[in-house]
Amino acid sequence: MKTSSSREQLLPVTQEKDHKDKRMQGKGIAAALGYMGCAVLLVMFNKAALSSYKFPYANIITLLQVSCSNLLLAVLRYFRVISFTADGHSALENTRSGFIGLKTIRVAAPLSVSYLIYMVVGMASIRGVSVPMYTALRRTTVAFTMAMEFLIARQTYPPEIIFSVSVIVGGALLAGMRDLTFDVWGYSLVFASNLTTAVYLATIARLGKTTGLNSFGLMWCNGIICAPLLFCWTFLTGELSSALAFPAIHSPGFQLVTMASCSLAFLLNYTIFLNTALNSAVTQTICGNLKDLGTVTIGWLWFNDLPFDFMNLVGQGMGFAGSGFYAYCKLRGTATQAAKQ
Repeated sequence: MKTSSSREQLLPVTQEKDHKDKRMQGKGIAAALGYMGCAVLLVMFNKAALSSYKFPYANIITLLQVSCSNLLLAVLRYFRVISFTADGHSALENTRSGFIGLKTIRVAAPLSVSYLIYMVVGMASIRGVSVPMYTALRRTTVAFTMAMEFLIARQTYPPEIIFSVSVIVGGALLAGMRDLTFDVWGYSLVFASNLTTAVYLATIARLGKTTGLNSFGLMWCNGIICAPLLFCWTFLTGELSSALAFPAIHSPGFQLVTMASCSLAFLLNYTIFLNTALNSAVTQTICGNLKDLGTVTIGWLWFNDLPFDFMNLVGQGMGFAGSGFYAYCKLRGTATQAAKQ
């Protein structure tokens, strides 16, 4: 195995920004486009596997995604392309293997368990609703997160933030009331996914920094803990054997969709880190809204599972407007705080 040195080449997410380097500008554009492309395509391929091919085993898809991500992380760490620890915490890694010790994995266990619940519920929620409505309802996650932060830390928010989130929620409710494909169970799963996302984000905020791991390290711990649990669960419930007997398991189309879903799950995480490192917060915010717009548009055209309704379209528009105003308020607050410092 290669030894670590001062010339060790790390992925761009661990390098410092250099806005004066023209090549970095090109990398920033590529990172932004890569993030948006991966985010849109991941939803499409997950939806295709679970709905178009009617594959009923969402836990198997999650297991494959987690396992694929850890395999890629292991290869990248073996060749010293990435690190698992934040600056100043290199002692957390085993000096021989370069991987994380059991003590650190135990510290990260609560975070990994919340991640597992978030992944399983999130994957199951995609099947029950159309892609446009899934995107609209998922945008209300910010309301769940704000409620969670208020309950845990009594954190409050300025009126403009509350107003923007209210517009997002109102738009989702309006779109939902005119959703001709409305399904109670599907909507319940999406809102449950929003709740588990809020719990996961709150756990990251309180435990993420104490582990001394960077994003790749947290991904690795999540996989190390979640993959065995998922495997045991799917084996004991018979989901694994049923998935192996699934009629389309040998279909090249289904195999391609599944492989693309697993690869994109890892690439999405990487492009998020890359986009955040190489670009500004404004760029990341714009990318997030454009990604949602692309997901809704392509989902409408590709799956054609949401009949056109004018008020539903108005509700979708309210959601985008609320998201845009929320992003503006957050960015303005960040700029004001930076100016004071």
